Amino acid sequence: MASPFKLSPDNDPLSAFRSEFVIPTNRQMKATAVASELEDVPCTYLCGNSLGVLPKRSKKLVEEEIEVWATRGVEGHFDHPHDRDWMNIADTVHPVLADLVGASELEVACMGTLTANLNLMMGTFYRPTKERYKILCEARAFPSDQYAMSSQVLAHGLDPADAIIELSPRPGEYTLRTSDILDAIAREGQRIALVLFSGVQYYTGQVFLIEEITRAARAQGCMVGWDLAHAVGNVPLSLHDWDVDFAVWCTYKYLNAGPGSIGAIFVHERWADEPIRAAGWWGHDPTTRFAMPPRFARIRGAQGFQQSNPSVLATVSLLGSLEVFRDAGGIAPLRVRSLRLTRYLEVLLRASRFYVPVEQAASFTGAEGVGVTIITPAEPAERGAQLSLVFLPTGRGVMPRVLKGLAERGVVGDSRKPDVIRLAPCPLYNTWEDVERGVAVLNEVLVIVESEGIQGEV
Repeated sequence: MASPFKLSPDNDPLSAFRSEFVIPTNRQMKATAVASELEDVPCTYLCGNSLGVLPKRSKKLVEEEIEVWATRGVEGHFDHPHDRDWMNIADTVHPVLADLVGASELEVACMGTLTANLNLMMGTFYRPTKERYKILCEARAFPSDQYAMSSQVLAHGLDPADAIIELSPRPGEYTLRTSDILDAIAREGQRIALVLFSGVQYYTGQVFLIEEITRAARAQGCMVGWDLAHAVGNVPLSLHDWDVDFAVWCTYKYLNAGPGSIGAIFVHERWADEPIRAAGWWGHDPTTRFAMPPRFARIRGAQGFQQSNPSVLATVSLLGSLEVFRDAGGIAPLRVRSLRLTRYLEVLLRASRFYVPVEQAASFTGAEGVGVTIITPAEPAERGAQLSLVFLPTGRGVMPRVLKGLAERGVVGDSRKPDVIRLAPCPLYNTWEDVERGVAVLNEVLVIVESEGIQGEV
């Protein structure tokens, strides 16, 4: 289908970066229903919102570090053949991370894992008082965020049912209106100690307006934190200028650093000398760190929150991916390509005979057959690379059958029970042809599912 959103190879220089990644083949992904001539070609991988594919540079760098470990042993901490001394390995990624989130190097630290970092940040920045003790968040926050908030509230002797304000979409809607968030801040602001949202909502793909929400919350005297797991490397961020207090993120989604890879934090420079409540030796001044002094002397800024030396293998895996981001010109040009790819995916989905407008989804009974709707906002500024698809009729087992059919044909997305499949065309390595094939296969599978009939309630 011709589309103004699809670029020709001559007008799409960023498409060259696909060659920087290893994309599994259909055979490797056990796609049993593809034609024999397609078995050894790359699958249609639209799952970078869950786990990014392997950057070739990451593979090379990890292999180099294993060789340094084998040949230099402990001396790799200080005498490294590739000038990546392990003692300072995190410093190799801090400049690019700072650029991606709109911060100074003082304000970022590559460390830990997302949930551990979130608990660490809340331990410092959630400071309940008798009058101001509530946390404002979305009702369907990622489970780890919900668990962390509840555990922090309980640690202060408070009742989560009272202390946590969870905002839900309006009846019949899937995403939160910014106006409803701002109204809640205005209404409850004097009782809110912390506003904590995700930058991109993992289930719906909604991008929250970080700058606007942060401004409103700080005007009420609230601390403001963000979980950027689905936002970093996906949408432009300016955390320093937006006056965010803190943020945390993982690096295995759009940052392609590998399964369970290292996390990172942002702490605004106004907190550069904040006392560390959970100090560790890697947050100590590096000039005296190995003298092992008994008294903690923090590094100024976010890196003072470091607790343990970072995993070298995980850090250089991240470095390999960040080098690709740097060479691609950073997030700004990638965002332009992302908007086009995602819009092209939306256009093709809307052209499907199975497409149901989101406002009609609630009344879709199954008498019409099967259908699919998009619950991610249509406004480009309110979404990233991900579109979340709900399969209709809901609660009738359509989604698992579609997911299985896609996988058998080499289209890789991921699911969120009971009815959602998430597809994410990532601008660093996905193509227009990936989008076309993804939708063509989806339509093929829906024909099959519809012909087999709809199951009973599940």
